[in-house]
Amino acid sequence: MRILLLGDLLGRSGREAALKHIPALRAALKLDFVAVNAENASHGFGLGPDMAEALFTAGADVITLGNHAWDRREIIPYIANEKRLIRPLNFPPGTPGAGACLATLPDGRKVLVAQAMGRLFMDPMDCPFRAMEDLLTRHRLGVTVQAVLLDIHAEATSEKMAFGHAFDGRVSCVTGTHTHIPTADHQILPGGTAYATDLGMCGDYDSVIGMTKAPALNRFIRKMPGEKLSPAEGEATLCGAFVETEEATGLARRIEPVRLGGRLAPAMPVL
Repeated sequence: MRILLLGDLLGRSGREAALKHIPALRAALKLDFVAVNAENASHGFGLGPDMAEALFTAGADVITLGNHAWDRREIIPYIANEKRLIRPLNFPPGTPGAGACLATLPDGRKVLVAQAMGRLFMDPMDCPFRAMEDLLTRHRLGVTVQAVLLDIHAEATSEKMAFGHAFDGRVSCVTGTHTHIPTADHQILPGGTAYATDLGMCGDYDSVIGMTKAPALNRFIRKMPGEKLSPAEGEATLCGAFVETEEATGLARRIEPVRLGGRLAPAMPVL
């Protein structure tokens, strides 16, 4: 199975890059599945239902959120009815929406996508490890599902790496989101799970993690609140990873970075 995972869409430039490139990438890489993190797609904070619909139309199969899940209030009734949009699995019981989506491809193969949110330097949450363990008691890679994709939305690289090792051999891939900076540690873990600490953002890298530079710099230099942060709107770099899995086991055969446009060095898998 060939899978594309895209990191945090940041504002208009990130949305437009995803909408432009997803259809072409589906064809060029012969993709079976596309998952996108879009919790920052609406002016840097949250996701609007209209934006989610546009991403699904462009070819996203599942959209994940994160700590900004509820920044656009209108997403709450939308997520209750749209199973392809998921929020972190370890939100407290009773939170709207779901933390996982079981998708069925046209040929009948099943893909489980789940998101967990870290707890180091983040809001207090239920245990992400325990939440994922519970989910995997109901789905077995290579038996009941042909791929399991885990988005770990976390601040600390140590927590993300621990997550990868905790579920190595039981999921197809563990890839991080949230920090907006692509890491260079794409690898297949010893048990066969593809891993990358952070996919990076789809946004303008002439910025401070996607936000215009001057207001962000003032917050660091003067330690005072000032102008509201807003997304940088230059040309975006589309950032993510390409994962190919073994048909028999669902474990990873390869993982490679994907980078298109903008300021970062390009990277594109060769089939």
